[in-house]
Amino acid sequence: MNESDLIARAAGGDSAAFGVLVRQNQSPLRGFLRRLTRADHALADDLAQETFIEAWRKLSQYRGEGSFTGWLTRIAWSRFLMEARKRKPELMEDLPEQSIETSPDAALDLESAMRRISAAERATLTLCYALGHSNEEAAAILQMPLGTVKSHILRGREKLRILLGDGS
Repeated sequence: MNESDLIARAAGGDSAAFGVLVRQNQSPLRGFLRRLTRADHALADDLAQETFIEAWRKLSQYRGEGSFTGWLTRIAWSRFLMEARKRKPELMEDLPEQSIETSPDAALDLESAMRRISAAERATLTLCYALGHSNEEAAAILQMPLGTVKSHILRGREKLRILLGDGS
């Protein structure tokens, strides 16, 4: 059964069809949330569960504009932002600029480096590079202007380049 059929059946109340959609989307969604939460696996899993619960309740509102994965990711981003408002310093703030500078001897691995950039930079880089969304899709998912998405990608990539030790 294709995704459109699963969505239609799930929107009609078929929980088994929705279960298939969850299984198809849970790994990339959890990975996206883990990056956003700076590798807090428990929080990411809680947010993923909340995302799927909200998606189940709002499935009738899905209009088929854009991908279903993008729609789920937009819900996950919204859930993350709600949680981040409660924990602003922990999840949302950029690290001070001086903490971005590093010596070649202190190069970080990608996951550690991703935890040191802003939430918006983590989100745009993860969507576009790890999950394969276009800049336009990322803008729709995050409900940001395209130029803002491109700026977050550019700044995030530059910070990662420095953090990963490629200062050249």
